[in-house]
Amino acid sequence: MKKLKDFEINIAKLSNKKHEYEFELDDSFFDLFAKDIILGGKLLAKVELDKAETLLTFHFDIKGTVRLTCDRSLDEFDHPVDVQEVFRIKFGPENAELDDDLWQITEGTQSINIAQHLYDFIGLSLPMKKLHPRFVEETDENEDDDQDILIYSSKQAGDDDNSDDNDDDDIDPRWSALRNLN
Repeated sequence: MKKLKDFEINIAKLSNKKHEYEFELDDSFFDLFAKDIILGGKLLAKVELDKAETLLTFHFDIKGTVRLTCDRSLDEFDHPVDVQEVFRIKFGPENAELDDDLWQITEGTQSINIAQHLYDFIGLSLPMKKLHPRFVEETDENEDDDQDILIYSSKQAGDDDNSDDNDDDDIDPRWSALRNLN
């Protein structure tokens, strides 16, 4: 059983150079988080930490599959995941989230837990509409047909595409006077 402590990196003892870590993310990892989106999975996360004097740069490379629930049939299926992300942490006077991919921590911080970052990167890589692979081909065929169907148009039935540009008869005379101003 994995614990959050398994994903801590002790940055205080690291020298200023590149360090590499590997984490196996399986069902016990996903048990640490709410199971509303990702039910489980089997992934390998390679994390490269480039430590400098005032900046920590994490390069995440996560590959594998996660188990999701289909939005249409409620069947479980495996979805491939391939994520490459960069996350930076700089040292400063206080702990703060400066941007989505930039945090600030104090100089005295001993370790950083990257479990939440791993989970977030995986979750953000998932599609909004989670469909079992047997429905994906069916949806692709329907989308090709839908491109030819016109849902709404503001033009009248007899209007041409070019008639709006050259037709001065339908313009309010107050607006046509403004065309003469240059």
